Amino acid sequence: MIEFTPEEDQFRASVSRFVDREVAPAASALDERGEFPRDLFHRAGELGYFGLRYPESVGGSGAAFVTYLILAEELGRGSMSLAAAVAMQAMMGTDFVFRYGTPEHHRRLLGPALRGEKVGAFCLSEPNAGSDLARIETTARETADGWRLRGHKMWVTNGTVADFFTVAASIDRTQGLKGLRFFLLERGAAGLTVGRKIATVGLRAGELTELAIEDCAGVPLGQAGVADLGRMLDQVRTMTGALAVGLGRAALDEAIRYAKDRVCFERPIAKFQAIRHMLAQAAVDLEASRLLVIQAGRRIERGVKCGRESAIAKLFASETANRIADTATRVLAGYGFAMEYPAQRFFRDARFLLIGGGTSELLRDVIAKDVIGE
Repeated sequence: MIEFTPEEDQFRASVSRFVDREVAPAASALDERGEFPRDLFHRAGELGYFGLRYPESVGGSGAAFVTYLILAEELGRGSMSLAAAVAMQAMMGTDFVFRYGTPEHHRRLLGPALRGEKVGAFCLSEPNAGSDLARIETTARETADGWRLRGHKMWVTNGTVADFFTVAASIDRTQGLKGLRFFLLERGAAGLTVGRKIATVGLRAGELTELAIEDCAGVPLGQAGVADLGRMLDQVRTMTGALAVGLGRAALDEAIRYAKDRVCFERPIAKFQAIRHMLAQAAVDLEASRLLVIQAGRRIERGVKCGRESAIAKLFASETANRIADTATRVLAGYGFAMEYPAQRFFRDARFLLIGGGTSELLRDVIAKDVIGE
């Protein structure tokens, strides 16, 4: 079993209370309405969740990365829509502004974002560039008046409600990944158009959208490009693994609850070996997922390279979450097919985990390259 510090256990207990009292009871209604969870999002800001990874000097709490993973897991247990929105705000949507923004950016954008008063988004994927980031077509050119961006971004989490965007663009497409840099764009800027909300199978209370960027002024955020992207992807994949552990827990808990209550042939179905073995395997896979996620998280805390570990953690945990969600619908049988039971929401939301942070196919290739030594 994993050993956590007393501080980490205390933090988990605090987040768990928030999830049990405020998030989980609202999850089904949020999913049905398909509305951004503004009240809960603001509560997350009030509770300091957006600033976990950041130092006190900018309004954060300076917590270690595993503490952030605990937050992701617990929120994933309550509502994947809220968990994804919080994860974006607490990491990808604000990280580059923190690292490379000016004091004015910190005052006007980062501080309010960490309090939940403003929303940040991270724009990487494009209609023709997702797994293959070297194909990014959004370009940035330097002019006498500053940098100008042109392109199209897709699948932007929190995009329809965001106040500012970190946008990946190429300053030299002949260099592929090495030509990528990141720029800050703000809502309302001339040439920036935020598209409609994209209707999705799961994450229905999330706000996924696309951006059209037409000769829009951008502020450069750092010079490293690929190095920053690699660091970020390691964290995103590990965090997505933590979200998967949370969803897997929720799905398994629902399956266990139903198996204990449902009587068939004069005994609870939890007494039948077929059901017991399904639940046992789910518990084993879930524990292995958490071990992999926390192991990668500890390496990130120490500043150790963990591309392989983060890819393994995300791959195993996301596939596990999908299997457990499927198991839950099988245990609930007809009720697993009914929209009034949460098993169907877990099944739908789990599909997001197979995509966000890198598809399973891409991650297997990343792992294979490391294993083979390419």
